[in-house]
Amino acid sequence: MPKQEAPLNHLNSFLPPGTYHAVEGYLRLYNIHLTVTQHRKSILGDYRHRTHFSNHRISVNGSLNKYSFLITLLHEIAHLLTFEKYSNKVLAHGNEWKTIYGSLLKQFVENRIFPSDIEKELLTSLKNPAASSCAEDDLIRVLRKYDVNTNGYKLVEEIQPNGLFKLDDGKIFKKGEKQRKRFKCEEVGTGKIYLFSPVYEVEMIPQN
Repeated sequence: MPKQEAPLNHLNSFLPPGTYHAVEGYLRLYNIHLTVTQHRKSILGDYRHRTHFSNHRISVNGSLNKYSFLITLLHEIAHLLTFEKYSNKVLAHGNEWKTIYGSLLKQFVENRIFPSDIEKELLTSLKNPAASSCAEDDLIRVLRKYDVNTNGYKLVEEIQPNGLFKLDDGKIFKKGEKQRKRFKCEEVGTGKIYLFSPVYEVEMIPQN
């Protein structure tokens, strides 16, 4: 069964002020089936191109703050525009997509939609947009400042050395040393070593 489509008038509550009409224009023009989902840890947004049987489909995490929501939505709309222009003949996050996504972001940055710290990071990312909606580490750090409630979650880099943290699947890890760009962390119980991005969100376990 298809997920329930988000009413357009309801979408306004997820977006920064002054952005609804611009976003609405794309949704109506391309008859996009937009779904606002519950929190998904590994996926911020998703796009499925139109077929003979369905419209373009985009889903975005409803748990994101307004600025993250907009950036993720623009990321997925860029996939749609790339498909409309090139079909499946180009790489998902190739130069064609990067050009279109960068152009979308630029429209909103020039309209002073974002706070200055987010705008600064977006201007940097415009030079080479990342494959993930919020893949640049510095952009993730800045966007996180605007989260209303982190629910006790911290970034791996914020965990103290040898501190314990838990993933959503219940696995517990002990934070180790940094190896190049990632932290070596030991899974408690198995002793296996995993590498974690410094900006991966985890649940800190208080220690006595």
